[in-house]
Order: sequence, then C-alpha cells, then structure tokens
Amino acid sequence: MGKGCWLLLVGVILSCKIPGVCLKLRWKRKNEPAPLQPATQQLQLLLQQKQQQQLDQSPPKGAGKWRKKLLTVFVLLGILTSIWLFWHLNQKIILRREHTLANMCDERARMLQDQFNVSMNHVHALAILVSTFHHGKHPSAIDQKTFGEYTERTAFERPLTSGVAYALKVLHSEREQFEKQHGWTIKKMETEDQTLVQDCLTENLDPAPIKDEYAPVIFSQETVSHIVSIDMMSGQQDLENILRARATGKGVLTSPFKLLKSNHLGVVLTFAVYNKDLPPDAIPEQRTEATVGYLGASYDVPSLVEKLLHQLASKQTIVVNVYDTTNASAPISMYGTDITDTGLLHVSSLDFGDPLRKHEMHCRFKQKHPLPWMAINASVGVLVITLLVGHIFHAAICRIAKVENDCREMMELKARAEAADVAKSQFLATVSHEIRTPMNGVLGMLKMLMDTDLDAIQRDYAETAHASGKDLISLINEVLDQAKIESGRLELEDVPFDLRNLLDSILSLSSDKSNDKGIEKSAVYVSDRVPEVVVGDPGRFRQIITNLVGNSIKFTQDKGHIFVSVHLVDEMKGTSDVGDKVLQQGLNLVQDMSSKTYNTLSGFPVVDRWRSWENFKMLNGKDAKDDPEKIRLLVTVEDTGVGIRLDAQDQIFTPFVQADSSTSRHYGGTGIGLSISKHLVELMHGEIGFVSEPGVGSTFSFTGAFGKGEVSSLDSKWKQYDPVVSEFQGLGALIIDNRSIRAEVTKYHLRRLGISVDITSSLESACTYVSSIFTTSAFAHLAMILIDKDVWNQETVLQLLSLLEQHRKNCKLNVSTNLPKIFLLGTSMSPVERSKLKTSGFVDNVLMKPLRLSVLIACFQEALGGTKGKVRGKKMSTLGSLLREKRILVVDDNKVNRRVAEGALKKYGAIVTCVERGHDALNKLKPPHTFNACFMDLQMPEMDGFEATRQIRSAESEVNEKLASGEASIEMYGNVSHWHIPILAMTADVIQATYEKCLKCGMDDYVSKPFEEEQLYLAVARFFESGL
Repeated sequence: MGKGCWLLLVGVILSCKIPGVCLKLRWKRKNEPAPLQPATQQLQLLLQQKQQQQLDQSPPKGAGKWRKKLLTVFVLLGILTSIWLFWHLNQKIILRREHTLANMCDERARMLQDQFNVSMNHVHALAILVSTFHHGKHPSAIDQKTFGEYTERTAFERPLTSGVAYALKVLHSEREQFEKQHGWTIKKMETEDQTLVQDCLTENLDPAPIKDEYAPVIFSQETVSHIVSIDMMSGQQDLENILRARATGKGVLTSPFKLLKSNHLGVVLTFAVYNKDLPPDAIPEQRTEATVGYLGASYDVPSLVEKLLHQLASKQTIVVNVYDTTNASAPISMYGTDITDTGLLHVSSLDFGDPLRKHEMHCRFKQKHPLPWMAINASVGVLVITLLVGHIFHAAICRIAKVENDCREMMELKARAEAADVAKSQFLATVSHEIRTPMNGVLGMLKMLMDTDLDAIQRDYAETAHASGKDLISLINEVLDQAKIESGRLELEDVPFDLRNLLDSILSLSSDKSNDKGIEKSAVYVSDRVPEVVVGDPGRFRQIITNLVGNSIKFTQDKGHIFVSVHLVDEMKGTSDVGDKVLQQGLNLVQDMSSKTYNTLSGFPVVDRWRSWENFKMLNGKDAKDDPEKIRLLVTVEDTGVGIRLDAQDQIFTPFVQADSSTSRHYGGTGIGLSISKHLVELMHGEIGFVSEPGVGSTFSFTGAFGKGEVSSLDSKWKQYDPVVSEFQGLGALIIDNRSIRAEVTKYHLRRLGISVDITSSLESACTYVSSIFTTSAFAHLAMILIDKDVWNQETVLQLLSLLEQHRKNCKLNVSTNLPKIFLLGTSMSPVERSKLKTSGFVDNVLMKPLRLSVLIACFQEALGGTKGKVRGKKMSTLGSLLREKRILVVDDNKVNRRVAEGALKKYGAIVTCVERGHDALNKLKPPHTFNACFMDLQMPEMDGFEATRQIRSAESEVNEKLASGEASIEMYGNVSHWHIPILAMTADVIQATYEKCLKCGMDDYVSKPFEEEQLYLAVARFFESGL
C-alpha cells in the first residue's frame, strides 16, 4: 500500500508539472530579448515598445491554474499519506504487541515444562529406589516411616509435586495374607467419580470389592498419608493410569481431576516398579508379569502454575490459562479463570512426557490494547503539516499572483527607466558636444592669441580667460564622470607609463596655484622599490591625484606644505623593519624642542599618516587576491590645511556633499571630486581612506593594482629625458638640510639622474664632511652642493667657499678645474632675490621647489656646462620634425574648430586642408590621394563621421583587394601597396561607448574637444614616428 501511494504521488506530480514546465519554456522563448539596437535608435525603440513589453513580459494566463491543481493534489495526497501512516504504524504496534505476548507466553510454558520434566525424572528415580531397597532386599529396607522421611526431605527436588505414594501390586489370592501382614483392610475410594470428600478418613471408607488385582498404597509422603491402604485401582482414572504405566514402562498422566482433601484440579503421574531389569523392547505382557508395584506423584496444577508465575514477576501483565486438550472438542481447564477477551491470544504447547496427553498454555494481556497514540500523533502531524504547507502554498499562490501584477508594473517602470537612462546618456553626449564645441573654439583662439605679440595687460586677460575656460571644461568632465559612474560605463585602459614623470607633471601644474596661496612647500616622493614603469590608466591615476592635491591646495590657507608619496603596499605590512626614511618619519613624529619645529617638509605638525590606511583589507591580510603579475601601490597625499570636522568625515565621499554648507561658498567646488576618486580607486581594485584633525591637516591614502612594465614598452612621450639623464651618471652631490624628510625628497630627485647623494644637517657639518673627503675619490666626483634656504647662512657659506678655494691652492689645481657648484633650494623667492644671489657669487643657481626633473636637468646643464635648453627645445624640434610637410585633412562642420585645428597643425609645419562635410572628405580621401592623416569630427549634418569613416575604409578595402589580386597596378594608386590613412576622431562626446564605436567603424584613435597643441601632437606621433 505504501509503495502504491508513492507511485501515485510521483505520477500526479509529473502530470501536473510537465504542462507547467512546457508553458514556462514557451513563455521564456516568447520573452527572449531582441538584439541590441544602436544607441540612437534604442531610445525610440524603448518608447514605442513600452506597451508591447507589458503584454509580452506578463506571465501566461494559465500560469496560476496548474499551481492550484498541484495544491489540491498535494492536499489529497497528504490526507492519503496520513491515513496510510496511521495504518502502517498501528500494524507495527500490533505486531510488536503480539511478539511480546508470544515471547512472554513461550517463556512461561518452557519454564513450566522444564520444571515438570525435572520433577518427573526425580519421581522416576524414586521408583527405582523403591525397586532396589524394598523389593531387592529381604527383608525390605524401607518402611512407611523411612519412606515418609525420605520423600519429605527430598521434596525440594520435586517442587511441582504435592505428594508421592507407593502402591503394591496385590493379587486376590494374596489379599488375605497382605491384610493380615499390614493390619488393615484394603479400602476402595469413596466414589468412582472422585467426588470431593471434605473429611477423608480411611476408617470411614468401604473395603475394596473383590477383583483379580489390587493396588493398595503402602508408603506415602506425609502430605498424602491419608491415602495409605486405599486401592488405587478402585478409581477409574487411576486404573487406566496404572494399566498404561506398567504396559509402557514410562510415566503416564491422568486427566485432570479434583484431588482428595483439595479444591484444586490435579493430575497423577504414575511409574510402574518392576522386580527385574527389562529390555527396552519388552512386550506389555512381560512388563505386566514383572510389575510389583506403582509409584505415583500428584500435582496440584493451579498451585504449581501460580507459584511459577510469581517466580517470574511480582506483577504480571498477562493472564495465563492451562488446558488439557487431549479431547480437543472438550478441553479441560487446569488453571485460570474465564476472562474478558482483550483482543490477542497466544497458545503455547506443553509437553509433560506423556504422548497420549496434550496440554496447552493460553496467554492474554490483562488489559485491552490502548489507543495507538504514536500512530495517531504521527498521522495527525502529517495531516497538520500537509494543511499548513497547503495553506502556505495557497498564500504563496496569492502572493505570486500579486508579484506577477507588481512585475508587470515594474516592467513598465523598467522600460521607462531604460528610456530615461538612454535619454540621459544622449543628453549628456549632446550637452558635452554642444558645450565643448564652442569651448574648443574659445580655448583654441585664446591659445593662438597668446602666441601673438601682446602687452602684459592683454596677456594677463588672455591667460585668465584661458584658465577659466579650462576650469569650466574640468567641471564638465567631473559631471560626466559622475554620470558614467552611475550608469556603470566608466572603464579603465591598460597602458605602460612612467609613474615618476606623471607625478612631476601633476606637481608642475599645481605649483602655480600653491605658490599663489603662499604654500611654502609641495613635494613628491616615490620609493626606490616602486618600478620605473607600471601598467595601468595614467589618465585616471592623474585624475585621482589631481583631485586630492587640488583639495589640499584649496583647504591649505597659507604656509604649510603638500606632500605626495608613493610606496609599495608590501612596505607597509610590518612596522618593525621599515627601511624607507619617509615611512619612518610617519612612525617617529618627534618634535625638536630646541627649534620648536617638527621633522616635516614645512616644520608644521601633521596627522599620523599610518592611520589613513589602517583599515585597508589588503594591509590587514583580509584581501585574498594576490596576483604575482600585479603590484599594489599606496599613494599618500599629506597637507597642513584646515582639516575636516569630525561630524562631517562620514559623508566626505558622498557626491555633491562638502564638509559644511559654507564650504562651497568659501572654497568653491562641486563636492564630487572625492566621490569620483573613490570609484576610480575601486575600479583599480584598491581602497581609499583618510585621517584628518581640524587645525592640523589631512592625509588621504589610496591603493591600486598595477601591472609590471618594461622601459622598452613606453611610448615616446615618456622617454623625453632618457638621453639627457646619462650625462649625470656617476656624479656626486651633497645636500645640506636640517629636516631629514625634506632632504630625502631632494635626494630622491637627484638619484633619478643617477647622482649619488650624501646628506648633512647643517653648514658646519658640511664643512667637516668636505674637509674629510679632500683626499678621497669622493671629492673628485662631488659636482654640486645643494643648500636649503632654511639653513642658509652667508658667513658659513663664505667659510665653505673659502675651504674649497684653499683646497684648490693646496692641491695646486688649475683654475679651469671645476669645484662643486653651489645651489640654493628655495620655495618663495622673487626673481630679483635669485638674481642678486647669483651675481654675488655665493651660489651658481637657485632651484625653486617643487623640484621637477626637467628643471633640475636644465639648471645642472647650465651650471655644469651642458647644452643649454636641450630638453626644452626637444619637444618643439620633435613636433616640427614629425609634422613638417605632412598633409593633414581636417573635417569639421564648425568653422571655428577648423581654424583652431588648422592653426595648431600649421604651427608645426603641417600642410592642412579643411573641409566641412563628410561627402567632401570621401572625395578628398578616395585613393589615390596625398594626405598623411585625417582629423574627423563625429557629429556633422548629412553624413556623420562614423559613416564617412566606414565608406573611406570600404573604398580602401576595394583598392587593396585589387592590388592584392593584381587587377590594378601599384603605379595606378600612387605607388602605395596598401592604403590605410590614419583617421582620428574629433568630438566633444567623451562617453566610453563613443570611443568604442569610433574604433569599431574603423577610426584609429580619439581626440576629445577642446584639444591643445600637445594633444594633437600626441595623437599623430605614433603614426608619424616611423616615417609615415
């Protein structure tokens, strides 16, 4: 039954489930999304299909019916299961109860049978004893007294017997002599049916009637002494028993009868006593002839069974009845009373050694079978669970129906949101283009204006307007970046770049602002363990640092410093063995009480920079990502500004939120720079954090993952200093600075040029150092001495100079032999002060901070006799050599933009042709032509830049196929074996998708508006460096 229920359950579920699955598959196929349309068409498509999507994406009408059917089937199966479970558990309980009853009944029957057999064996032994000592001895060795005492003492061996007696076989011819010998008359039993006699006295019994043979009792146990002299053959049961016993030679039992002087039913066990040993196969006649007497033992069955049951347990849980079933149709109850039927009955057979007599033990439990609570509870539990699950399922069906309705509403809202998102992207692209296009003209014309002859006032006006325009472009870029971050479209490029040159350019651009605000010190430091070339996105890396440095400049009122440092993350993972001096300074900010200053760049106190990265996962070992091909950089920007209020620090990275409501009015800005920086850092698989104290300053730190690059993989724009650096290899320098952290920054810049550096903290110690190396090779390589303005002392400098001159005289060196050059390191000195120091002869030149590699090279070349202006003129000469006589086509529908591009390219000797439509560009660039490159605007009337580029590439492909197949000769197409003109996109749309679309249609690169001369150069450099 259980198996059938399960098969029924599986069949019903499959029959309900398969149609639902098929329906769901048809629904999914119906709702598979269509291929993506171009961005310009997607907005209209979404708006047109909004109502259709509601119908298509709504669940099918029959989707809820099969759920209700399944619910009904489930409840019915649950009810059936509970019924089956009740039946199954109840049957197990009944079987267990039957098994228990059988075990208990069989155990009692077995014990009763075993004890009866033991008692029978002892009675048999007693018969042998009588045969041996009474009939085998003359005179007899046993009398009544002896027999009585012996049987009484050995009664424990026969626990089931109520008494034993011995009857002698007496023939009628021997009766008279026997009665004289014993002094009493052979008596007969009172009645033949063994009616109970309450007071059984032998003298009241009648003499036995005359017959052939008698069996009077001569010996008896004290318990049955009243049967002495009674003829046992005068009773019907005893007569049959005696005759069978002497004929078989075995113990035989009577049928149950009421014993004399007892109210209980009993049986008599009889053994025949022979006067000689008989063979096992003796015939009945032989046994009858050899019989001399009979030994009988009576059993009070009720008393014996009761005693046995009490031995097993003081409290019985079952009722026992013992029956003589020799006559199956009329069994005789030997023990037990009639009881109410309790439902279960077990019958155990009893074998008391007499094959003609059959006995059984019937067992029942005293109480009826109780209610099967376990089965009831289990089945009710299953039923309750089924109903609960059904209720939950019903609620779920109702909930699903509601969710489906909500889903339809959400689909409608989703379609609207997608349409709005596309509209926003289109709006941003359009606004970007519409703002950048005129701004490109404004900035381009201002730049061209500044290249003309202007007086001081005019140049100031032009530069101010140009700077304001760049600020506006920067603001637009930030808003666009935030929009791209929100839409998830901001992606990073992966190119090699020189990290140190990039930081120099950032500090160079920000130095003017910091000097204008009176900030005395701004510096950059990169650990020696950081590779020279890393692979990542230099533009976004620059943007992060520019935002952080810009904020530091904005919120640092006057004096103080801004310090940018870069280390490997691995350098931070142990504070006990930090080898970098800058990191040590962060661990040991110890105030110099004598000068009342701190060992920082400016001497002002700073916050503990280590606290800005203490929660970074990769520094705490929680970041399991560890790519051996990647390096982790930690960039720190430290300032001595106003700091951030404690209550505003939690929302510092929230877009368009500043420290307080007055910040934007006081300091300016939109409040999205840090938010953008945080997202850029996360794209670099890094973390950003900060520590700030009001009135002390702030320190921002961020990490990023970069690849390991090779110098050979750098673009030409990163290699502009390589030939010059070799000029300074092997030179030595001495830095004199009373602040070790500031000296380490100067040392970092000099070591980039291959100059070995020593540091002293004062002019006096410098004099001592110089004196100590006069006689060594170190002095011969000492090419320069750099003195910080804070330790400048004219008298001590004169002492140092005289010390050097004295060494020249003592060593008899030629006047032409160069002594170490003296450089003064300053931050805020006017040109007049610098000129005065140089003309006085105290110093050879003044180096203004922040130090930059290009400035150091120029100053050192000038002071040490190198080629003056070599670096500065390199880019101009490179631009001229790359673009000179190159024919470039500019395609733009805006006249101002064409003039800006034309003027910028012509400045470097390029031959520029301008057209305003895409069709004109097709005609100009149809092979063969003489152009070397093309700048293509994207958004133009009639034919945009994308379509124009596709048609140009298609025309080039046709020509290349003809040349490859031999259909046309190279001479027909200007002796060019493969046509592919570099096409560079010019647009104000800076969305990443636009850049990808440019590459997809066949363009080679991308230039965003507004562009400057250097942007144009960088764009065409990779095409013209190889001589295209």
